[in-house]
Amino acid sequence: MRAAYIAAAAVAAAALWYAMEAPQDDNEQTDDVPADDDLLESAAQAVDEFTGGVMKISSMGRVTANDVANTNVQAFLRVIRRGEGTSDQAGYSRLFGGKQFEGFAGHPRIKVTAGGYTSTAAGAYQILAGTWDETRRVMGLTSFDPPSQDFAAVGLIAKRGALDDIKAGRFEMAVRKCAPEWASLPYSPYGQPVISMGVAYSTYAANGGSLEPA
Repeated sequence: MRAAYIAAAAVAAAALWYAMEAPQDDNEQTDDVPADDDLLESAAQAVDEFTGGVMKISSMGRVTANDVANTNVQAFLRVIRRGEGTSDQAGYSRLFGGKQFEGFAGHPRIKVTAGGYTSTAAGAYQILAGTWDETRRVMGLTSFDPPSQDFAAVGLIAKRGALDDIKAGRFEMAVRKCAPEWASLPYSPYGQPVISMGVAYSTYAANGGSLEPA
């Protein structure tokens, strides 16, 4: 049985890798290359099944504009930005460490060393370059502009299985599920500075979020 699990993991990982990382022509901008939708969906579902749904990668591709516009979801996005230090409009073009990047054609892919860490995190949700590659391909995103960043963040929330919790007003449960994705959230396991649960909830409430379905 263990051998079967290992084999299944290898197949799922290989399929997802191929869908997301298949080599492109050297002259192509990889941020603009869409992946095959059917292959991505099959690979994502294989990973979902193997992990028992702990990481719901296939859920990323099912996020809709209505999900992003949901009042509770919008409020939760503001919580993430509060923690990541990107609450202002310029946060959409902020690199890890505080400097700005130019243009939204794609993820800037700039490594920055600050505070003892080196990171490619960028944008309002401080998404790593590698995480962006996975997310944009599964979700079909073609730029790193503000609406795409919002869409990607909701996709990452969905991947963590927290989207339905947010929409239903289960705020603390959603925070716990998203803490492994954003190190600044309460309950994050990474040992980096986090905002308190009080600050998280007050930010959520101030932006229209509630503990009721929205």
